[in-house]
Amino acid sequence: MTDPVPAPAARASALAESYPHADRVPAALQGPDSSLDGLRILVTGLGVSGFPVAAHLGERGAAVTLVDGDTRRDESERIRILEVFDVDVRRGPQHVEALPQPRDGGLFDLVVTSPGWRPDSPVLAGARAAGIPVIGEVELAWRVRGANSAPWLVVTGTNGKTTTTTMLASMLTAAGLRTRPCGNIGDPLLEAVLDPELDVLAIELSSFQLHWQFSMGAHAAAVLNIADDHLDWHGGAQAYRADKGRAYENVVRACVYNVEDPATRTLVEDADVVEGARAVGFTLGVLGPGSLGLVEDVLVDRAFIPQRYSSAAELGSLADVAAAVGTDDPGPHHIADALAAAALARSVDVPTGAVRDGLRAHAPGDHRSRLLAEADGIRWVDDSKATNPHAAAAALAACDSAVWIAGGLLKGASVDDLVSRVAPRLRSAVLIGEDRTALREALARHAPEVPVAEVVVDSAVPSGPQREDAVARRAVELAAQAAQPGDTVLLAPAAASMDQFVDYRARGERFGEAVRAHLLSHPAAADG
Repeated sequence: MTDPVPAPAARASALAESYPHADRVPAALQGPDSSLDGLRILVTGLGVSGFPVAAHLGERGAAVTLVDGDTRRDESERIRILEVFDVDVRRGPQHVEALPQPRDGGLFDLVVTSPGWRPDSPVLAGARAAGIPVIGEVELAWRVRGANSAPWLVVTGTNGKTTTTTMLASMLTAAGLRTRPCGNIGDPLLEAVLDPELDVLAIELSSFQLHWQFSMGAHAAAVLNIADDHLDWHGGAQAYRADKGRAYENVVRACVYNVEDPATRTLVEDADVVEGARAVGFTLGVLGPGSLGLVEDVLVDRAFIPQRYSSAAELGSLADVAAAVGTDDPGPHHIADALAAAALARSVDVPTGAVRDGLRAHAPGDHRSRLLAEADGIRWVDDSKATNPHAAAAALAACDSAVWIAGGLLKGASVDDLVSRVAPRLRSAVLIGEDRTALREALARHAPEVPVAEVVVDSAVPSGPQREDAVARRAVELAAQAAQPGDTVLLAPAAASMDQFVDYRARGERFGEAVRAHLLSHPAAADG
């Protein structure tokens, strides 16, 4: 491996600025079994993170209050379980307009927030003003893990997190290690750290999750790439990058970074790590000692072998990557994801053969560059998980000629660079969603020759599944009118989905249903 990661000065003052009340986090949280009697803890959110957090803290004797502003979801089963642990569940917008009080009055000792809650939300801002420490599920899980010494292998980045994490889990499993994906995908992280049967954790973390942690020390961590995303939530690009960089703090063995993305190396250099931790690059370019990369069509390791200055260990082939992602022609981003996963796996001494076997056994995820159909010379591809411009650019790079379905909530990200880069690949564009104007104007500036159609649905169509279906069907109709043999109709929205769909999964599912309905109604195309 390459040189040790340098540790910056003034780390303590930076921590104090980001987490002014970190020293007030109750010491009783350490370990999974200590009593929390007497502690008053507020949990925000009744979702995938908040529910297990509230149940765990209530089971240990804390006086837990849970607030959630959304009353639309049926959470009756979760509420019944929480009532067993005497959790005070308060649902409705009136409960999140300001910092609430515990049942017995006074102030809470701790707030544990779900990742979707913005730092400037009234509840969290109120806690900070009152001097109450705020942590997230990651920080809680790190403190709770206790005797479970399973190494944490952390994956973050703007794009490719899920693919890399599931590839990593497949490699670990192929090596005979007991693991499963957790964190931002799979099992909640708190549940995973409480499972004594696991040998190692493959953890995907979002920038939201990383924002609320400050003491995690992963065995190894990878930041796959950095591009502007969620700027409205973080308050700007610098804050977003800083939160991604928290994955590298206190790393024990390897900080895995993208040689082609210098911002990831900068985050490594700025991190305060355990002495002896190393920076390990992955690259599709010139491969040097201390890195993993590609030699012709072979994936190789020159980081985790004793002879790294004179030789390389074979990890697999491009054919193995193709099998892992379900395509005949893996894109550069697929190869990079596989190399990053391999670096994390090798950091816990996974044999080279298990890397190869893990790639071959890997099942590609839904809504990520998934070929839905090929008819009449036109490919229909669902990449609904491309929720930002960086991900959309990677998806479009795999197309020679695309009818691009794009739009939604841009979250403060600019699309000018994306459109200028992909303009030569565009046959036409079909725009959906709330932020159509920004995309339309970028296309007019950088791709004026590209025809643009916009999806407009009658306001009388009710929100929910009916409206989702109407948007998807109209987008497919417009795309089909523009597509020619040799084109790919690509759903790669470059934006979040919540303006028109429940989430990116619903967007992809509705798109797939609309594609199938279109092909059934056009039998000549379906038989092509």
